[in-house]
Amino acid sequence: TTAMKKRYEALLALNTHGKEDSAKDIIERLEKEFAADGIAVEQVQRLERREFAYAHEHLKSAYYVNFIIELTPAQLEKLRGKLKLDAEVTLQNYLVLPPAKAAA
Repeated sequence: TTAMKKRYEALLALNTHGKEDSAKDIIERLEKEFAADGIAVEQVQRLERREFAYAHEHLKSAYYVNFIIELTPAQLEKLRGKLKLDAEVTLQNYLVLPPAKAAA
């Protein structure tokens, strides 16, 4: 039910292997996968490439993207596991957001 769904900010660091233009392709692929998994994408905020403070999995930097998504805790667990196996997603972090304000 929709009552079970929560809004999350999903901050993902993408491994673009030094190909800036591939970030767009990865983001589009992730959006399609979210939709296929029944995850509502409210907003996509393309941030930028940032250097890591220290090398992470032999990478020096990643392209950051922030998804505002709505899904159930069970869907979130499934998503975490799936993205952990995704070679193009280096880091993932989730923050629970307050419910969207209904339009007046």
